Amino acid sequence: MRRHEVLSEKGSALISRMKLLTSLSVCPHLWRSIPCHLSELRLDFVLPGGQSFRWKESSPGYWTGVLHERVWTLTQKDGHLWYTVYPSSETTDSQLEKEVQRRPRKRKLPHTVSDTIKEEKEEVSGDFVSPGGNCKKDSDVLQDYFQLHVSLNELYNQWGESDKNFLKVAKEFPGIRVLRQDPVECLFSFICTSNNHISRITGMIERLCTALGKRLCQLDLVEYYSFPTLQTLAADDTEAKLRDLGFGYRAKFVSESARAILQKQGPDWLDKLRLAPYGEAKCALCALPGVGAKVADCVCLMALDKPEAVPVDTHVWQIAKRDYLPQLGLGNKTLTERVYREIGDYFRSLWGPYAGWAQGVLFCSDLKKFQGPGEHPKAKAEKKLKG
Repeated sequence: MRRHEVLSEKGSALISRMKLLTSLSVCPHLWRSIPCHLSELRLDFVLPGGQSFRWKESSPGYWTGVLHERVWTLTQKDGHLWYTVYPSSETTDSQLEKEVQRRPRKRKLPHTVSDTIKEEKEEVSGDFVSPGGNCKKDSDVLQDYFQLHVSLNELYNQWGESDKNFLKVAKEFPGIRVLRQDPVECLFSFICTSNNHISRITGMIERLCTALGKRLCQLDLVEYYSFPTLQTLAADDTEAKLRDLGFGYRAKFVSESARAILQKQGPDWLDKLRLAPYGEAKCALCALPGVGAKVADCVCLMALDKPEAVPVDTHVWQIAKRDYLPQLGLGNKTLTERVYREIGDYFRSLWGPYAGWAQGVLFCSDLKKFQGPGEHPKAKAEKKLKG
């Protein structure tokens, strides 16, 4: 058999293995890392904390999801953020042949991924090019997505100096930072958050991507899809499809907002809002069907580079009343526009230009999934300080 036929066969085998084996057992030499202390990033708080709905803990401590139309697995160890990126289903045989040529000698794989990372650490070379991407580009994508240029330690110190309550909460919840997401995915994901909770939203977004997105690859019998394009979301039959998928009244908001953007603003409009002032961007978003102040602030904060945006939902309203502004909205059963604005202004004056990031820490601390049994995080932090 000729050499190129052998390589092609190995390349095809690689795709087959991706479809059948666990993501952490495939091509361990493709793992790379970025120096990143746990105080700067905690994946277990950030990824399931209600910012993005595309990540799942595929095994303890390992998170698999879709970013920039590629499938990634992330984990943290020894002061580093480790990552691997999988070739898509459309990766060509020629790309895989090149990858096979770069692979080290075949050897028995370690029993655990921790051992794999330890043994492979010396083998990751700067000039290695993985299928569908390269090391430098992949590193840049993660640096941008997690906004690692922002020093979280400095921000935590600043917030702690001006806010004793934050200082108590921060001891239990380090490493919570704001993601910088794709504006289209962020907007339409948060349109789906109305009267909803994280686990149900996650299921809705997964069904949306499976039905309308592009298939990327399969790992452990799980298929991964890209987020639908604006054009797909604006299609005439999208609303009916989303209603069949259980989106309810949100289906109309998704399709109508997509059409409004394409017909009135253009496909690059959301990206251009990154350059607009916060107030202007928020006002523009609120003109879309199904977008109110909270959704607009979420998009401004998590996709449009507006760290001063403070999304206020029931959680944040309760935190504000309980720990900061006990008289605010007294007697109101619903969050009024005035109270919403006052909460945001108060936190901006208290925490400064990155107020939205500080709010994210308190929001995570209030989620039941991150609390101990029968214990509120504030009480837990106080107990630890006294102990």
